[in-house]
Amino acid sequence: MPRILEPGQIEAFAQRSVPRIRLPGADGPFAARARRLRQLALPGAAGQAIAAYLELTAALAEAQAHELQGFTASGATAEQIASSRTHRMPVIHATGWPRPPAWRELAQRLLGSVAASPGAPAPLREIEQRVRALSAGELEAQADALLAARLGDIDLAAAPFLMAALQVQWVALARLLKAGDVAPLDVPGVCPVCGSLPVASVVRVDRDSQGYRYLHCALCATEWHLVRVTCSQCQNTENLGYHSIEGSSEAIRAESCDRCHTYRKILYQEKDADVEPVADDLASLALDLLMAEAGYQRGSGNPLLWQPAGAAA
Repeated sequence: MPRILEPGQIEAFAQRSVPRIRLPGADGPFAARARRLRQLALPGAAGQAIAAYLELTAALAEAQAHELQGFTASGATAEQIASSRTHRMPVIHATGWPRPPAWRELAQRLLGSVAASPGAPAPLREIEQRVRALSAGELEAQADALLAARLGDIDLAAAPFLMAALQVQWVALARLLKAGDVAPLDVPGVCPVCGSLPVASVVRVDRDSQGYRYLHCALCATEWHLVRVTCSQCQNTENLGYHSIEGSSEAIRAESCDRCHTYRKILYQEKDADVEPVADDLASLALDLLMAEAGYQRGSGNPLLWQPAGAAA
């Protein structure tokens, strides 16, 4: 049976040898994400209310999985890894790492693939044409805004597809690393590989990580350990709340903090072995609405759904 850590055990377990980093595997997260998105879109499933959008994002994740197989990335050198460890900085920092021009062509291929998929909405063709009309400089400006989360500068409709291309690049880079290459950061709430924010956290049940909570990076899919009953935004350990919608899956809750008034969702594999951070976070928009009504703000967004600042979800 899965082992569930009680609050009184957390400190003791934190002192043991915990797998600190979970890097994306050779196949990346995209195929599993696509399967979960389609599962969540089924009648009676958690995401039925937005099933059409989940199917669309599943097609995008499938296209990402295909593109990742042939994507070549130039990984961090030994000198870059050593420097990042010395200065306790992300190895392949999202806002500083060079982007090869190939990412722009990749973004257009992803958009074209999804726009041609069965059931794709007509407006997607307009988004594809708009992105194809952008100059290289304009696309790079969009990438800069996405990676820095400058919502006012982002084309919100095109953002999931441009971000999808950036995800392929950073996952390809992250999977070249070893856990020992990655230094712990002084700011535990950001990804130690690329410096991005987590989309959600997940309590794992596999043999090496059983019962431990990991934050999941929205960009490179790296996961890093954070002790449970700790706010992933401000690291507060008091006055945390756990919220769910009555009658919904027990595998997902929102962890709120009364000090910084933010929340992120936390997933429990012991309740549902198939949970996937990006997919399950997206499919549980009703929980975001509940948290907004209670006066909490999301700690960070979902890479498959970009909304104006102040939006409920």
